[in-house]
Amino acid sequence: MTQARAIIADDEEQLVIYLESMLSRIWPELAICGRAGNGRDALALIESEAPDIAFLDIKMPGLSGMEVAARCSGHTRVVFITAFNQYAVDAFENEAMDYLLKPVTDERLEKTVSRLKKQLEGDTPPVALKGVIEEVMRAVGHPVKPSHLKWIKAQHRDTIRLIHVDDVLFFKSSAKYTTVLTADGESLIKKPIKELSDELDPEIFWRVHRGTIINAGCIDKVSHSLTGRLAVKLKGSSEILTVSRSYAHLFKQM
Repeated sequence: MTQARAIIADDEEQLVIYLESMLSRIWPELAICGRAGNGRDALALIESEAPDIAFLDIKMPGLSGMEVAARCSGHTRVVFITAFNQYAVDAFENEAMDYLLKPVTDERLEKTVSRLKKQLEGDTPPVALKGVIEEVMRAVGHPVKPSHLKWIKAQHRDTIRLIHVDDVLFFKSSAKYTTVLTADGESLIKKPIKELSDELDPEIFWRVHRGTIINAGCIDKVSHSLTGRLAVKLKGSSEILTVSRSYAHLFKQM
C-alpha cells in the first residue's frame, strides 16, 4: 500500500496543529499534504492534492464541512470534526463516514485511524456519500451556519496582507473595492460590504451605513453632526463616520 495522504480543514488553527500532532503520534506513516482554514480552501486542496482522507470541521466559513464532503463524495474518505453532539448522528457510525468530537481524544482518534487503515488496506474506493450527507443535513436542519470571518486577505501596496478582524477599525466601500482600515493604515479588498456583513460577527461589527461597517470595540465617542445625524469616531482613526438613520438604533443604549 502506498503512503496514505490527508488534509486537515478547520478554522481553528490550534485545532489543526493539535490534530496533526496527534496523528503524527498515532499514525506516523500518514502524510499531511495540506491544511485549510475554510471550506472553499479545503475543497480546492482536495481537488488539487486528491488526498485519501479529509479531516473536515463541520462548522467552517465559506462552505461547511458537509458541503465540502458532498462535493468530493466518492473521491476522498471523510472524517468530520465537530464540537456539537447533535451532529454526531447514527449515520456517522458506519464504515463509510466517521466523526471526531472536540476535544479529540486518543481513544476516539485511534478508533478512527483503525477504520481508515482497514479501508485503505482493503483497497476499497471511497463510498459515494452525497446521498447520505444530504439525508444527515436534512435530519439536523442543515447543521451550522459558517463561523464568523476571522482573517482578511488584503492588498497593501504591492503585497498581500493577512489581517485579523480584531485589528480592523472599519470597512468602507470604495468603487470596486472595500477599504480596510487598521492602526497600520489602509488596505484594499475586492469583497463587497454586503458579503462582509454576512460573514462578520454582528455582535462586534456594526453596519452603520450602507457602505460602512465599524468595529464596535473601537468606538471612541458618538456625537451628533450639524445635520442631527449620529457621527462615530473610532480609536486610532481621525475619520468621523456618519451613521445612517436606519442604523441609529444600534446606539440607543449608549
